[in-house]
Amino acid sequence: MNRKLLTIISLIVPVLTFAQELTIDEKIEAKFKPFAKAVSSVVFYPISIVGIDVPIVIIVLLVGALFFTLYFKFANITLLGVAIRAANGKYDDIDHHSVEEVAGDPTPGGDVFESIQVEGVVGEVTHFQALTAALSATVGLGNIAGVAVAIAIGGPGATIWMILAGFLGMSTKLVEATLGVKYREVGDDGKIYGGPMYYLKKGLKEKNLAGFGKVLAVLYAVFVIGGSFGGGNMFQSNQAAAQFKLLFGLDSGFLFGVLLAVLVGIVIIGGIKRIGRVTEKIVPFMGIMFVGASLLIIVMNLTIIPEAMLQIWNGAFNQTSIVGGVIGVMIVGFQRAAFSNEAGVGSASIAHAAVKTKFPASEGIVASIGPFVDTVIICTMTALVIVVTNLKSNLFDYANLDAGNNVIMNSTGKHLGGVDLTSVAFDSAIPNFSIILTIAVILFAFSTMLSWSYYGIQGWKYLFGKSKLADISYKALFLIFVVIGASSSLGSVIEFSDAMIFAMVFPNIIGLFLLAPKVKLEVARYLKAIGHKGQK
Repeated sequence: MNRKLLTIISLIVPVLTFAQELTIDEKIEAKFKPFAKAVSSVVFYPISIVGIDVPIVIIVLLVGALFFTLYFKFANITLLGVAIRAANGKYDDIDHHSVEEVAGDPTPGGDVFESIQVEGVVGEVTHFQALTAALSATVGLGNIAGVAVAIAIGGPGATIWMILAGFLGMSTKLVEATLGVKYREVGDDGKIYGGPMYYLKKGLKEKNLAGFGKVLAVLYAVFVIGGSFGGGNMFQSNQAAAQFKLLFGLDSGFLFGVLLAVLVGIVIIGGIKRIGRVTEKIVPFMGIMFVGASLLIIVMNLTIIPEAMLQIWNGAFNQTSIVGGVIGVMIVGFQRAAFSNEAGVGSASIAHAAVKTKFPASEGIVASIGPFVDTVIICTMTALVIVVTNLKSNLFDYANLDAGNNVIMNSTGKHLGGVDLTSVAFDSAIPNFSIILTIAVILFAFSTMLSWSYYGIQGWKYLFGKSKLADISYKALFLIFVVIGASSSLGSVIEFSDAMIFAMVFPNIIGLFLLAPKVKLEVARYLKAIGHKGQK
C-alpha cells in the first residue's frame, strides 16, 4: 500500500513545480482543459425541462432531498427543536447512561438512573464542534458570491427557491450524517474514520451488495480527494488572495498563499480535535458578523422592507422568475460554490462521524441544522441585503448578465463578479464595508480549507491505509496546493475540482436511498431514548 502511495506522489510532485514559475500555469491550463471539460460534461450532463437545460446532478440532489423530506415525515421541521437542544448538549447524559433495557433486567421499564453507566463513549468531538466543523466547509464563498450572482440572474424571487432548497437539504443531511456515525470505524489510536466510503462499503454489504458497495466507496474516495485539493482548497485560497490583493493593491498572491498555508498547517496537523476547537470559535464569529451587518442594513431600510418582500414573493411565482430562480440558485449559486450546504454531497458526514455519541441519529438530527444556518439564514440574509440595497440605490438591473464573462453589469456598464456585487451592495449602506468583507472572505476560505483537508485525508487514508506516511504525505500536498491556488488562475483545474465535488453526489445518493430504512430505525431509537414522541 505504501508503494502505491509513493507512486501516486511521484506522479503529482512534478506537476507541483509550476509554483516556482507562475507563467507555466497557462501551459497547465492548455493541457488540462480538454480533460476538465470531459469530466465536467459528464457530471453536469444537462436534461431539458420546459426548454431549460438543467444539470442531471442538480435534479438528483433535488429529487433526493424531496424524497427524504417525505420519507421522514418532514423531520427537517418537526425535529428542529430537538436538533438545537442536542447541539447544545441537553441530551448528552444518555450517552453515559443507557436508557435501553438491559438483557435480563429484573425490573424492565425503569428510568435512566437504574441503567448501566457507559464509560468511554466513542468519538473525538462534541455535537457542537462536529456541527461547526461541517459548517465551516459549507459557510463560505457560496454565501457571499454564489447567492449574489443567483439573485442578480434569477431576480428577487430566487430567494424563495433558495429557502426551499435549504429546508429540503436538511432532510438529506440528517440521513447522511446518521449513516456516517452508524458505520464509522475506530482506529487503534482512537481516531475516528467515517463518511460515505464506510457506509457505502459496510452498509451495502449488509444488504448483500458488497461488491457494488466497494466500487461506490472507492469512487467516492477518489472524488473527495480531488474535491479537497481543488474546490475545497485552491479555489478558496485563490478567492481569498484575490480579495486581499484588491484591498491592498498587490500583484502577487504568493506570499499571502505561504502565510495562509502556514496557518492552515498549524491547525490541520492536530487533526479533527484541533479543527473542531478552531471552527467552534470561527464559525459563530463569522455568522454573527455577517448576519449582524445584514440585519443592520435591513433595520436602516425598514421603510422599504415591505416593498422588497413583495418583490421577492411576486418574483417567485411568475414563469420567468421561476425559471430564472432555478437556474440562478441551483446552477450558478450551487455549482460555483460546490453546493451552498453540500446536502447530498456526503462530505459533511465525514466530520459528523467523529462526534462523541452512541446514538447515530443524534448527530444526524444535529447535522440537519447545517443547511438551515447556511442557506435559510445566512444565504437569505445576503439575498435580502442585495434586494433591499438594489431597490434603494438601483445598483444593477436584474438578469443583466454578461454571459461571456459570467458577471453582472451595473447601471454604468461596470462588470461585477459575485463578491464584488455583494461588496457594492454592503458598501452602499455601510461605508468601507469592503474591508470587513475581505476579512469575512479570508475567514470563510480558511475555515473551508480546514474541514476539506479533513474530508480529503479520510478519502486518502481509505485508499492508501492509515499509516503515518499517508497522513504526512496528504497534508504536505494539501498545503502546497494552498500556495498554488493563491498564486495562480487555473480555470480548468477549478472546473475539474467542482466536477469532482459534484461527482460525489452519485455514489452517495445511491447509498442514501438504499440505507434510508436503517436511518429511520436509528431516528426512532434515539427519539425513544430522549423521551420524545417520535415518528412511527
